[in-house]
Amino acid sequence: MHITKCVIVIFVCLSNGKGAIIKSMILHIVPEREWQTAVTGGVYHADSLASEGFIHCSTREQLLGTANNKFGGQQGLVVVCIDPNRVSAPIVYEDSYNSGQDFPHIYGPLDIEAVRAVFAFPPQEDGSFKIPDGAEWLCSEEQ
Repeated sequence: MHITKCVIVIFVCLSNGKGAIIKSMILHIVPEREWQTAVTGGVYHADSLASEGFIHCSTREQLLGTANNKFGGQQGLVVVCIDPNRVSAPIVYEDSYNSGQDFPHIYGPLDIEAVRAVFAFPPQEDGSFKIPDGAEWLCSEEQ
Protein backbone atom coordinates (compact mmCIF):
# COMPACT_ATOMS: atom_id res chain seq x y z
CA MET A 1 0.00 0.00 0.00
CA HIS A 2 1.60 3.27 -1.11
CA ILE A 3 0.48 6.43 0.67
CA THR A 4 -0.45 9.30 -1.62
CA LYS A 5 -2.07 12.66 -1.12
CA CYS A 6 -5.37 11.16 -2.21
CA VAL A 7 -7.69 10.33 0.68
CA ILE A 8 -10.45 7.79 0.44
CA VAL A 9 -13.22 8.64 2.87
CA ILE A 10 -15.44 5.95 4.27
CA PHE A 11 -17.78 6.89 7.09
CA VAL A 12 -18.54 4.28 9.67
CA CYS A 13 -21.95 4.39 11.32
CA LEU A 14 -22.43 2.60 14.60
CA SER A 15 -25.52 2.17 16.74
CA ASN A 16 -25.27 3.03 20.43
CA GLY A 17 -27.86 0.35 21.23
CA LYS A 18 -30.56 2.95 21.88
CA GLY A 19 -31.51 3.54 18.28
CA ALA A 20 -29.17 6.49 17.73
CA ILE A 21 -26.53 6.32 15.02
CA ILE A 22 -23.04 7.42 15.96
CA LYS A 23 -20.37 8.17 13.37
CA SER A 24 -17.15 7.01 14.88
CA MET A 25 -13.57 6.37 13.98
CA ILE A 26 -10.41 6.12 16.05
CA LEU A 27 -7.05 7.30 14.77
CA HIS A 28 -3.44 6.25 15.17
CA ILE A 29 -0.32 8.16 14.11
CA VAL A 30 2.53 5.98 12.91
CA PRO A 31 5.66 6.30 10.76
CA GLU A 32 4.84 5.25 7.20
CA ARG A 33 7.62 2.63 7.14
CA GLU A 34 6.17 0.88 10.18
CA TRP A 35 2.73 0.97 8.61
CA GLN A 36 4.02 -0.51 5.35
CA THR A 37 5.56 -3.38 7.31
CA ALA A 38 2.24 -4.00 9.06
CA VAL A 39 0.33 -4.03 5.77
CA THR A 40 2.72 -6.63 4.39
CA GLY A 41 2.31 -8.78 7.51
CA GLY A 42 -1.46 -8.32 7.86
CA VAL A 43 -1.32 -7.11 11.46
CA TYR A 44 0.11 -4.07 13.28
CA HIS A 45 2.02 -4.24 16.56
CA ALA A 46 2.95 -0.77 17.86
CA ASP A 47 6.02 -0.56 20.10
CA SER A 48 3.68 0.57 22.89
CA LEU A 49 1.85 -2.76 22.71
CA ALA A 50 4.97 -4.48 24.08
CA SER A 51 6.00 -1.70 26.48
CA GLU A 52 2.60 -0.53 27.78
CA GLY A 53 0.20 -3.27 26.75
CA PHE A 54 -1.85 -1.24 24.27
CA ILE A 55 -1.78 0.80 21.07
CA HIS A 56 -2.30 4.53 21.62
CA CYS A 57 -5.11 6.07 19.56
CA SER A 58 -7.00 9.34 19.46
CA THR A 59 -10.47 10.51 18.64
CA ARG A 60 -10.88 13.02 15.82
CA GLU A 61 -11.05 15.82 18.40
CA GLN A 62 -7.79 14.69 20.01
CA LEU A 63 -5.76 14.11 16.84
CA LEU A 64 -4.07 17.51 16.46
CA GLY A 65 -3.29 17.81 20.17
CA THR A 66 -1.67 14.38 20.13
CA ALA A 67 0.24 15.13 16.94
CA ASN A 68 1.57 18.47 18.15
CA ASN A 69 2.44 17.22 21.65
CA LYS A 70 4.02 13.89 20.74
CA PHE A 71 5.17 14.14 17.11
CA GLY A 72 6.07 17.81 16.54
CA GLY A 73 8.27 18.23 13.46
CA GLN A 74 8.47 14.53 12.63
CA GLN A 75 8.43 13.66 8.94
CA GLY A 76 7.15 10.51 7.27
CA LEU A 77 4.03 10.00 9.40
CA VAL A 78 0.62 8.68 8.41
CA VAL A 79 -2.72 8.68 10.20
CA VAL A 80 -4.50 5.36 10.23
CA CYS A 81 -8.32 5.62 10.44
CA ILE A 82 -9.71 2.61 12.30
CA ASP A 83 -13.24 1.21 12.38
CA PRO A 84 -13.65 0.18 16.03
CA ASN A 85 -16.30 -2.39 15.07
CA ARG A 86 -13.70 -4.33 13.10
CA VAL A 87 -11.00 -4.37 15.80
CA SER A 88 -10.80 -7.82 17.40
CA ALA A 89 -8.85 -6.65 20.47
CA PRO A 90 -10.60 -4.76 23.30
CA ILE A 91 -10.73 -0.97 22.99
CA VAL A 92 -10.72 0.91 26.29
CA TYR A 93 -11.16 4.68 26.66
CA GLU A 94 -9.02 5.83 29.56
CA ASP A 95 -6.93 8.68 30.89
CA SER A 96 -3.55 7.04 31.38
CA TYR A 97 -1.59 10.25 31.94
CA ASN A 98 -3.98 12.34 34.03
CA SER A 99 -4.61 14.64 31.09
CA GLY A 100 -8.32 14.99 31.79
CA GLN A 101 -9.16 13.22 28.52
CA ASP A 102 -10.06 9.62 27.84
CA PHE A 103 -8.10 8.28 24.87
CA PRO A 104 -8.94 5.07 22.99
CA HIS A 105 -6.40 2.31 23.59
CA ILE A 106 -6.37 -0.96 21.66
CA TYR A 107 -5.34 -3.81 23.97
CA GLY A 108 -3.91 -6.13 21.35
CA PRO A 109 -2.63 -6.13 17.78
CA LEU A 110 -4.53 -4.17 15.14
CA ASP A 111 -5.96 -6.22 12.28
CA ILE A 112 -5.27 -4.46 8.97
CA GLU A 113 -8.86 -5.22 7.91
CA ALA A 114 -10.06 -2.76 10.59
CA VAL A 115 -8.40 0.15 8.79
CA ARG A 116 -10.70 2.22 6.59
CA ALA A 117 -8.30 4.92 5.36
CA VAL A 118 -4.67 6.01 5.67
CA PHE A 119 -3.41 9.47 4.85
CA ALA A 120 -0.04 11.19 4.81
CA PHE A 121 0.44 13.52 7.78
CA PRO A 122 3.32 15.93 7.12
CA PRO A 123 4.14 18.72 9.57
CA GLN A 124 3.91 22.35 8.54
CA GLU A 125 7.08 24.46 8.20
CA ASP A 126 6.98 25.36 11.91
CA GLY A 127 6.77 21.67 12.88
CA SER A 128 3.12 21.75 13.93
CA PHE A 129 0.37 19.71 12.33
CA LYS A 130 -2.89 20.55 10.66
CA ILE A 131 -5.48 18.36 9.03
CA PRO A 132 -4.23 17.66 5.48
CA ASP A 133 -6.15 19.01 2.52
CA GLY A 134 -8.86 16.57 1.59
CA ALA A 135 -9.17 15.17 5.12
CA GLU A 136 -10.99 18.10 6.76
CA TRP A 137 -13.95 15.77 7.42
CA LEU A 138 -11.84 14.07 10.04
CA CYS A 139 -12.02 16.86 12.59
CA SER A 140 -15.21 18.59 11.58
CA GLU A 141 -18.02 18.81 14.10
CA GLU A 142 -20.47 17.58 11.49
CA GLN A 143 -19.55 14.21 10.03
